[in-house]
Amino acid sequence: MNALIGFFSEPVTPSTLLDRFRAVRRRSLSLASLLSAEDMVVQSMPDASPSKWHLAHTTWFFETFVIAPSVDGYRVFDEAFGYCFNSYYDAVGPRHPRSMRGLLTRPALARVLAYRKHVDARMDEILRDGPDSELAALVELGLAHEEQHQELFVMDAQHLFAQSPLLPAFDPAFRPPPACGRAAFLRVDGGLVSIGTSDGAFAFDNERPAHLVWLEPFEIADRLVTNDEWLAFIEAGGYAQSEWWLSDGWDRCRDEGWAAPLYWKRDADRWFEMTPKGLVPLDRQAAVQHVSYYEADAYARWRGARLPTEMEWEHAVATHRTRVRQVSDTAWQWTSSAYAPYPGFVPAEGAVGEYNGKFMSGQLVLRGGASITPPGHARPTYRNFYRAHQRWMFAGVRLARTTVDRDAKHAFLRDAIAGLSRSPRSLPPKYFYDDAGSALFEAITETPEYYPTRTEMALLDEVKGELALLLDGFDVLVELGSGASRKTDRVLDANPGFSKYVPIDISRDALDGAVTRLRAARPALAIFPIESDFTKSIDLPFELKDQPTVVFFPGSTIGNFDADDAVALMDAVRRAVAQGAKFIVGVDLVKPASTLRAAYDDAAGVTAAFNRNVLMRMNRELGADFDVDAFAHRAVWNAEKSRMEMYLVSSKAQTVHLAGRSFAFEAGDVIHTENSHKFTLASFRDLAERAGWRVEHAWIAKENPFALLLLGNLAD
Repeated sequence: MNALIGFFSEPVTPSTLLDRFRAVRRRSLSLASLLSAEDMVVQSMPDASPSKWHLAHTTWFFETFVIAPSVDGYRVFDEAFGYCFNSYYDAVGPRHPRSMRGLLTRPALARVLAYRKHVDARMDEILRDGPDSELAALVELGLAHEEQHQELFVMDAQHLFAQSPLLPAFDPAFRPPPACGRAAFLRVDGGLVSIGTSDGAFAFDNERPAHLVWLEPFEIADRLVTNDEWLAFIEAGGYAQSEWWLSDGWDRCRDEGWAAPLYWKRDADRWFEMTPKGLVPLDRQAAVQHVSYYEADAYARWRGARLPTEMEWEHAVATHRTRVRQVSDTAWQWTSSAYAPYPGFVPAEGAVGEYNGKFMSGQLVLRGGASITPPGHARPTYRNFYRAHQRWMFAGVRLARTTVDRDAKHAFLRDAIAGLSRSPRSLPPKYFYDDAGSALFEAITETPEYYPTRTEMALLDEVKGELALLLDGFDVLVELGSGASRKTDRVLDANPGFSKYVPIDISRDALDGAVTRLRAARPALAIFPIESDFTKSIDLPFELKDQPTVVFFPGSTIGNFDADDAVALMDAVRRAVAQGAKFIVGVDLVKPASTLRAAYDDAAGVTAAFNRNVLMRMNRELGADFDVDAFAHRAVWNAEKSRMEMYLVSSKAQTVHLAGRSFAFEAGDVIHTENSHKFTLASFRDLAERAGWRVEHAWIAKENPFALLLLGNLAD
């Protein structure tokens, strides 16, 4: 159970507080009406409590902490109830052992209900008279406390019924939250962020005070892990392989025979799940629930991800309110954070203040809320907590990943220093494509001289019918260097069977813009954006790895690579996808030098600005001091190597500083920034075959020759 201590400093009108009190108390009785008197006595395990005890304990709270201190001469309903229904309050007196609450056959249920009626009547009098702000705050605390027990009421009853051979339903009308379908990782910027709350709204004291923490950039899943994804973990031997598990978790897994989430049951080749509605067929698309921290952590490791910290979770929800789904309506979400006090935490005075501090040891924080959490009870700063092995609560999994921003910056710096140190000087063309560079490239494609984009798009329109036949049966489209995804629509239209799209690009802005547009235009398309440098690795989402896949690599970007690097990239693509995959590659063919030079040195100077942007990026990100205006753009056709070459030419003698090093330039010295190889069909076929691909179909645009090639795996 979560913390009980709270504050409520905003004024509350008696009628509003009275109405809320009555509504919360009625909800507890509504939950109780779903059970028989016999159901309400039994305790299924030491962590759970009988339903009758929950009804009595929440009533005891109001009698002990609100009525008794504020009503002169008040006599408690029953002297024995303080012993029977105290939970953890040592300052209030001794209590009945938690593990033996199921032995409390007396007082009878009727006596407990009479107790509630008695206390509710006295509370009505207090709230009608108008409590002061301090007493109103205590009442709000009591209501939040009862809402916590309403959730425990359902958890404990479900656990009880799961032990019965009849597997009865707690609530036959229970409606689980809808499945979310498509999934994606969201990029979340780090920095100095505020966590917790210090405003006047109600919050438990473990949510206070607000404080600053430093977060590195990270990624977080926009939905929870599904049952279908968890089944893959089971089928891959996840519960039988120690390599994924923490040591204590692995011991617990073996000792208790864990083989699936707590309430899963297998009948032959079918899985079922115990829910508040009883035993039902497992909904494979629904979020997995009733897993321990140990299981959640093992699954995350198996997926090559991790659990978010509670600070990451809160910051992600705050910054991506509309994009993070299943926040508080499905399942509580394990974090990797130990339950500990915030800096500046001070427990409240008196008996109610002892609850939180003494539980800040040996537990993990969960964030969010569940389908059984009372409406309005959860909030982004809420800190739930349980022990790592516990499973009966409605707990699920949201994955996180560490971004490689720091490593990427180091790689940029390393490549920049190496490139400026060699002779002749050069820089890898991938560093053109920060957000500004990606926008400039899109502008290049609109210039009248730059033929590749419009030629390729026209060719895609022309061969759409043939592609439709050749791509029939393929479900996943992966695009390398997707940019604005302007050509994607042509391929998606060619094969309506594509239900999943994976754009991979190094520019976050380009990805975000493309994904926003496509999700609006194609709501049925599941999109899995990946912000990544595909030249380093191609790592498709786990759930797509074995699905029929087409990889799309347009724009003749393959021409930016030297032969060996192009072969390595195409080989990496082949290894990343399932057998039977296809590869569509746009390839620019050899043509007159005048056409090529104009395309790479447009009259408006857009390509020149694109070329110089890499210097601006080094100034901005690496602290260099290039005089950008002192470098001119030059485009050269190298007939011997069949490629266009781009250079930045120093217009004067100058010295550039980067990371404590000095690089001297004379007038006329150059930095080689890009190659764009032009092919014949024969020369490209040779490259493809070296990488394990064969050219199955070739379509060629006659004006400004450009080829669209469909490749198949040589091994198929």
